[in-house]
Amino acid sequence: MGWEHSLITHEDGIDRCGWSGTAPDYVTYHDEEWGVPEYDSRALFEKLLLDGFQAGLSWIAILRKRDNFRAAFDNFDPAIMARYDEAKRADLMLDAGIVRNRLKIESSVTNAQAYLEIEAAQGFDTYLWDFMDGKPLVNRFSRLEDVPAATPLAEKISKDLKKRGFRFVGPTIVYAFMQAVGMVNDHLVQCHRHEPCKKLAR
Repeated sequence: MGWEHSLITHEDGIDRCGWSGTAPDYVTYHDEEWGVPEYDSRALFEKLLLDGFQAGLSWIAILRKRDNFRAAFDNFDPAIMARYDEAKRADLMLDAGIVRNRLKIESSVTNAQAYLEIEAAQGFDTYLWDFMDGKPLVNRFSRLEDVPAATPLAEKISKDLKKRGFRFVGPTIVYAFMQAVGMVNDHLVQCHRHEPCKKLAR
C-alpha cells in the first residue's frame, strides 16, 4: 500500500496502524470507528456513499467534510435523497462544503433508490452481512503492505451492487468500505484496536 510505516507508536504510548498518522481527527477515527462492525442499514449506506465520494481523493479529506455532507444530503436519508430533483442536484453542485463532482452527486441519488429496494426486500444490513455469513473476517496482517487493496469477495459484492443499480462501488471502494465498517478486521495484529474490534462482532 506504499505506507512509510506499518505501525506508529504515538505519544500516548499506544501502537496504531500506520495510516492513522498523527492528525487528532484521523487518530480518533482509527480508534473509535474504523473496523468496528456496523449493523445499521442507514449507517452502512452513508459510509458506502462517502467511500464513493472518496474515489480519487484521500479519506481524511472526506472525513473532514463529513458533517457538511450530512447537512447537504439530508443526513443521508435515502427516502429523501431518492427524490432529489434537478434543482436540488444543482444546489449540491454549488456547495463548497462537499465534493462537487456531478457524476458522484448523480450516483448518490440512484444509489439511494437502489438502497430503498434492497432495504424493503431484506434489509440493507442483512444483504451486506449475508456475504460474510453474518460475521466479520478477521485478518492477521502485521505489515500494511500486506493488506490488499481489493479481494475476490469485494469484487463479488461490487458486481452485485452494480447489478442492483449502485455506482461508484468498484472493488477497491468496496474493500475500503468493508474495512471501515468491520466486515473485515484489517487492523494490524500489533495495533491496539485489533482485539477489541474482533470482540465486537455479533
